[in-house]
Amino acid sequence: MSSYLRTVVLVIAVGISPFIASGANTVTLAVKNGDKIAFLGDSITANGAKPGGYVTLVMEALKNEGLDVTAVPAGKSGNRSPDMLARLDADVISKKPQWMTLSCGVNDVWHFKLRLGKRTFEGVPLEDYKKNITAIIDQAQAAGIKVVILTSTMIGEDPERELNKNLIPYNDFLREIAKAKNCRLADLSKDMHEALKKMPDEKGPANMFGEGHYRDIKNKLTTDGCHMNTLGNIMMAKGVLRAFGLSEEKIAAAEKSWLEKR
Repeated sequence: MSSYLRTVVLVIAVGISPFIASGANTVTLAVKNGDKIAFLGDSITANGAKPGGYVTLVMEALKNEGLDVTAVPAGKSGNRSPDMLARLDADVISKKPQWMTLSCGVNDVWHFKLRLGKRTFEGVPLEDYKKNITAIIDQAQAAGIKVVILTSTMIGEDPERELNKNLIPYNDFLREIAKAKNCRLADLSKDMHEALKKMPDEKGPANMFGEGHYRDIKNKLTTDGCHMNTLGNIMMAKGVLRAFGLSEEKIAAAEKSWLEKR
């Protein structure tokens, strides 16, 4: 493990994502033996299902708890809330999972035309986003699926960037609807902001989404300012595991195991 990696391992351990659930304040692992977990999202989640990705790490940690659990990968590059809503039945509900994590917001906030091949994507206004997210949660819960909401991670590792400021009301809504709909919450936006504040800057190639002095600072948690690197995937996995109720002691043990393999 590099000296830089040793330094930041301690840093990302400090973020604790709260989860919203009914009942007492005791932390209990909610995932049960035999459960299926669908991971609905965009390219961050699609990449998360690859080796070393956050989806893979979450499943590895749960299986290390002796649970026979199955992942239902449902991440698709470029997806926004209307896209996820449109494919919810085919990609999630029809698979009959007990759980669904929902990671949606980055592409909704990207308010410019993004062309991928022959398809063009545009950002989604906040009010439409709220309607789409509400419909996704309502339909999933009506099918008996428990929902874990992930707040959106950053678009460029610069908290002062306009796009990250635009993300704030979208993430605020996710926190609000988690409470209203009795969903668990992995506040990955909060975790990422707190981790970046404490991680040392390192000079390097320009950040893809960097502005100001961030143009000359290496990405810390992402490969390109948006998609997660090793440490970013670990950060996300830890947040999801906390939302599921895995203890801090076991999360720390899982993190140690992940890092030893890299």
